[in-house]
Amino acid sequence: MSTAADRTATGDLVERFGLKALVEACLVLEEGVASLKDIEIGMMMGAGILPGPFARADQRGLDEVLEALERARSEWGESFEPPLILRRLVAQGRLGVKTGQGFFPYPKPDPDGSRETVALETRGDIAIVWLNRPPTNALSPQMVRELAELWQELDGKVRAVVFASSSIFTFSAGADIKEFTRMSPEKEGRELLESAHGFMRAMERSSTVTIAAVNSIALGGGCELAMACDFRIAAESAIFGQPEINLGIVPGFGGTQRLPRLVGEGKALEMNLVGDPIGAYEAHRFGLVSQVVPDHELLDTALSWARKLSEQAPIAIREIKSRSHQGDLDAGLRLEAEGFAIAFGSEDAKEGIGAFLGKRRPSFRGR
Repeated sequence: MSTAADRTATGDLVERFGLKALVEACLVLEEGVASLKDIEIGMMMGAGILPGPFARADQRGLDEVLEALERARSEWGESFEPPLILRRLVAQGRLGVKTGQGFFPYPKPDPDGSRETVALETRGDIAIVWLNRPPTNALSPQMVRELAELWQELDGKVRAVVFASSSIFTFSAGADIKEFTRMSPEKEGRELLESAHGFMRAMERSSTVTIAAVNSIALGGGCELAMACDFRIAAESAIFGQPEINLGIVPGFGGTQRLPRLVGEGKALEMNLVGDPIGAYEAHRFGLVSQVVPDHELLDTALSWARKLSEQAPIAIREIKSRSHQGDLDAGLRLEAEGFAIAFGSEDAKEGIGAFLGKRRPSFRGR
């Protein structure tokens, strides 16, 4: 029968090992040896630590972990010195689950924002659409419908939308193949594709800016959803690909059209015909990704882009987006002139020019 002293000693041992595991994981991350996701998965799969040290710290609260490490340093030695990254996250108010972000982001949906496969979180003029069908966030017919419905609610009502994943393992692994095989290609399949194409094209023409925060695997339909966004910010561990060819099928959500526009015809043909994925840095080199950041900085970086873009003039944004990517240069220039006239005659243009001349910050209202 264990005594109170035995239980105390066991508790101290568990605490000591847990804190030491986090310190070492942070040092490996700070030294650039491995990405946050790879460390987390490695500790779970290789060492059997469930949840991994970063998620465990997020659940406990990073401020509480910092205090525990400071006590441990005074009691057990300098090897328990709180890592710099932990101090920085706490100073930024990123305390884990309770604040919505620590080492990983955590959805904090609006009271009426939760659906079965997606969740909506609004922060002023910015919305976060969380893909919330773990572990793979497969683009099922239901998720496509819910994304299309949600976009109708957000289009023009918020200034920027960030698409993010609630899973650390996947942004979206693509279409739900099992569900798609139950659909008739002529009717249900065509209706689904038309719905997906419709809301993705609406995103591209909207005054609302869209940003994909790609944290991990973005394959097939997941890659196509990201490509339909105006910008893609990638975590270092993100991968992109169009593997449909390996199933004997063709990309259906725009992969044959948007990918060549982003990476060039040669690279797009390679990705679509070979089917092999590419990493975040290669995606950035070919123009598929706007910026690559450490895993734990992904959501903050995407929100920083969203805040910057939300301050731009909505009418000018809409005209630039809807008139770009024209196949014929002369036709494109005519459309550009029309867009210029519309934007130049707006109240936003008067405000922007006046603010520039008056050396002040403009306040655009979309009029």
